Amino acid sequence: MRLSFGAFLLSLVTAPAVASDFTLQWPLDCRLGETCHIQQYVDHLPGPATQDYKCQGLSYSGHKGTDIALPYLSDMQAGVAVRAAAPGVVQGVRNTMPDTYSTQENAELLKGRECGNGVVLRHEGGWETQYCHMKQGSVRVQKGQQIAAGTALGEVGLSGKTQFPHLHLSLRLNGAVVDPFAPEGRPSCDLDTEATPASSLWAEPLPYQPGGFLGAGFSTHVPEFMEIKSGAATRERLTTQSSALVFWAYAFGGQKGDRVRLTISGPKGVFSVHEITLERDQAQFFRASGKRLRSEAWDYGRYTALAVLLRDEEEIDRIEEVVDLR
Repeated sequence: MRLSFGAFLLSLVTAPAVASDFTLQWPLDCRLGETCHIQQYVDHLPGPATQDYKCQGLSYSGHKGTDIALPYLSDMQAGVAVRAAAPGVVQGVRNTMPDTYSTQENAELLKGRECGNGVVLRHEGGWETQYCHMKQGSVRVQKGQQIAAGTALGEVGLSGKTQFPHLHLSLRLNGAVVDPFAPEGRPSCDLDTEATPASSLWAEPLPYQPGGFLGAGFSTHVPEFMEIKSGAATRERLTTQSSALVFWAYAFGGQKGDRVRLTISGPKGVFSVHEITLERDQAQFFRASGKRLRSEAWDYGRYTALAVLLRDEEEIDRIEEVVDLR
């Protein structure tokens, strides 16, 4: 059955949600901050400007849901279950759209079907949840079915209008978009005011990460971005005869002015330090640095690489990678 997309035409949160006993369970079989991350939140500003509920930039203009992303396409292919965030009744499903990246060439085909494969659930009290971008053929519920919280609905996919495998979760109350992280409205963004909402609809508190690393690895060359996003770049093997030693780090939530510091150390100490400044905001990005082989072989032993993401002199995240050259 075709999903109704009238909800996508609604305005952003126009009024705070009323006090309610309604709560949401975590909707994916993944560990937040380890095997998945929140790429984007609900946009709280009208017009072209963008702000999430923490007064940060993890959103985009007009975004009406929470995007929970997987690091690699290979994670999606392995299968990650999407689960009902609350008990309810299935109002509609779609299950036949292919898992492909959205492009200019297929933009017309996606019009009216931006959600891709998914499920709409109606809950008590006028609440509704919508689960988008699910894997083709994975949806396992039917319209009219009564389901419990935690019921498997299908799997994370790449269907509809998307550039990365993720679940887009929309929450609505009587048709109006609600941010589950700030159902009573976003707090003040004044510097003297603590920008933390008084309540949340999540049954368990969820940490906020303003950006960070998704993965890292060594390679003999600077990988293509699609090579990294697919998971293929993590599988390259290096030896003491490799033509180059390149360290790459893959991240999300980049802001203009952020700095990525890449350091590589070998058996004889540090031999490469490179700091790169982001020239624009980037939802997902990678940076790489390294050295070409200048002698007969690399030194035998362990090589350690460290990537640090810095924002206004504050360390946002770091990731370390180790390889033994034999």
